[in-house]
Amino acid sequence: MSDEETKTRTRPAADRATVPAPPATAQPAWLGPVLIVGIVLAALNLRPAITSLGALFEETRTGLGMSGTVAGLITSVPALCFAVFGVTAPRLSRRFGPVAVVCAGMAAVAAGLLIRPFADGAAGFLAASALSLAGIALTNVLLPVIVKRYFPDRVGTMTGLYSMALAAGTSLAAAATVPLTDALGGGWRTGLLMWAALALVAVLLWLPIARAARRTDRAQAAAVGSGAGAAVRTDAGPRVARSRTAWALACYFGLQATGAYITMGWLPQIFRDAGVSASTAGVLLAVTMVMGVPLAFVIPSLAGRMRNQGAIAVTLGVFGLTGYLGLYFAPAAGAWAWAVLLGVSNCAFPLVITMIGLRAKSPAGVVRLSAFAQSTGYLISIPGPLVIGTLYQHSGGWDLPLALMAGLLVPQIALGVLAGRDRTIEDECGMRD
Repeated sequence: MSDEETKTRTRPAADRATVPAPPATAQPAWLGPVLIVGIVLAALNLRPAITSLGALFEETRTGLGMSGTVAGLITSVPALCFAVFGVTAPRLSRRFGPVAVVCAGMAAVAAGLLIRPFADGAAGFLAASALSLAGIALTNVLLPVIVKRYFPDRVGTMTGLYSMALAAGTSLAAAATVPLTDALGGGWRTGLLMWAALALVAVLLWLPIARAARRTDRAQAAAVGSGAGAAVRTDAGPRVARSRTAWALACYFGLQATGAYITMGWLPQIFRDAGVSASTAGVLLAVTMVMGVPLAFVIPSLAGRMRNQGAIAVTLGVFGLTGYLGLYFAPAAGAWAWAVLLGVSNCAFPLVITMIGLRAKSPAGVVRLSAFAQSTGYLISIPGPLVIGTLYQHSGGWDLPLALMAGLLVPQIALGVLAGRDRTIEDECGMRD
């Protein structure tokens, strides 16, 4: 056996699953550092469109004269848009390149946030929100692809960085929207409009990044010949629906998203029904969300150094089970502990995003896997909060909903173990390097 074969057989899974695909032509020296900042800014913009609306939802409903049905539709739109528009990401990425699509996605986020505060009715507000959510969906799918392409030896670290930024943006918009709106002396329109500024900053940074990436791609195509360049651009990657690992990742993504949406939507009500004050219940939800900021950086870095990420999935699931059991038996007495435990459990999101980058060998494989896992996963997550609300309404309490929430963690743990195995979708689909 040659030395090279020996190295290939013995190196860690994170390295074997990462086949560097840097452009053959030298990149500008500034591109790497600026791209890191751009990734962080993009991640910061992936949730404020949703959580800022949540903070001002009652005022927005009243201001636009929304019916209860329309209001319910708006709350279900994010997951639906993530699923529908995320499917288009691979095709757009092959046509224009992932960097250009993310730049366009940030522009869509900014445009939607700029337009919707000026909407006169629910239909216009919904359309503008859908525009922002479409941009978020494309960026959701393609950020792991950009990490894989430009930082192939730092997948875990870079995934942790943007997962931490995403969690920070989520928490910041939820906590700061109302105080900033009051400080500015404006109404709900001002509160929603101010988050467009953050998206516009991201667009301004991604424009030069997109231009540099486009020049590099053109130079690479010219260097290797038009035929080879076209082959690189049109590579569609493996047929992920044939991969058991892809399905495990998609279902794991769906169940963790279900748990996260249920927690964000219903945790304060669980505490309030147990006798906790409304203000304290809000703080407890903030604690749950803030837990994701540091752990979103730590978990991907740890996962990227491991052959098998199943142990992390099991650990996060056990934290969640303990938290739900605590809510079942002593919701008020141990409220702070249960909030922390559920916050740790919700860090399954950065874990599954990291595994998407590790379970494919090439950028083409990552974009297909990311689109498949996220789109399928978000579709799976749509019924969760509605089912929990229905059970709560008809059972008259939280015993049955909490039992279901805890029960969903059992298949989530099992799927996390399957998704975390040391293999790639290309191997399962019979593709050769």
